[in-house]
Amino acid sequence: MSKQQRESLDAMLRSAPQGFRPQPMEEMRSSFAAMMATMAVPTDVKKTPTTLGDRDAVLVEPEQNARPGTILYFHGGSFLLGSPETAMGLTANLVTRTGYRAISLDYRLAPEHPFPAAIEDALSAYRALLESGIEASSIVFAGDSAGGGLSVTTCLAARSAGLPMPAAVLTFSAGLDHTRSGASVETKADVDPFFTKEGLMYNGSLYMAGQDPHQELLSPVTLADLTGFPPVLMQVGGNEMMLDDSTRFAERARDAGVDVILDFTAGVPHVFQSFVGVLDESDQALDRAALFLKQRLG
Repeated sequence: MSKQQRESLDAMLRSAPQGFRPQPMEEMRSSFAAMMATMAVPTDVKKTPTTLGDRDAVLVEPEQNARPGTILYFHGGSFLLGSPETAMGLTANLVTRTGYRAISLDYRLAPEHPFPAAIEDALSAYRALLESGIEASSIVFAGDSAGGGLSVTTCLAARSAGLPMPAAVLTFSAGLDHTRSGASVETKADVDPFFTKEGLMYNGSLYMAGQDPHQELLSPVTLADLTGFPPVLMQVGGNEMMLDDSTRFAERARDAGVDVILDFTAGVPHVFQSFVGVLDESDQALDRAALFLKQRLG
């Protein structure tokens, strides 16, 4: 059944127009929101608008009493698209599977607010949690795609600011290399149903706004010092042009003495965890992610 599910999902994703063409930003954002609105979202959670730092956010809690611990969640969307609502399926699934509350941050988006605005917002949110009296040891960072990269770069920014590291980092298909130097950008081009190299470069240019990608907050996979990083779980699929963002980061984390798990699932697309109820691997991966968080938050 799983092989059939993977093939059916791939065929469905490829039924959309392929190739790359620049689109107006509002059209890109509305299309992304419409696609993500089709993803299943658990109903047994409470969602409450809130603020964190100086940004809007959404507090997502179990219907019953939450366990002690906070997931600070960063949505995906190439730093151009998305919101806490577009990632609600992932966020709510982590909440229901762990019993922890999550706060999903509505960080600023490019091109209106290019690099490093998103990192500044994420760091401000983390600082606000700490200043509210929450211990770093009871906070985990999690995110998908660009938000997975933001989970990593927020750790780097926190360390530079003299703040303690969170208890752990969880990434789904993290984007960690704006130089696009991973071999998978070429070797996975024919099997990735979402991205093209041209599209990746175009989206990255809007986020970087002319800045050099050869710096640790834009390409941490090759340039960041990972010494002292918290434990990391990286989940990634086999049909991703950004596959090597995760595989190379995991190798460098290992070499830096960081507890790291590279969780690879063959034959599935970018952020495959979103396809709960469609793909068995999605539910299984989220179960493994929840176990990791519960082990780290105790």
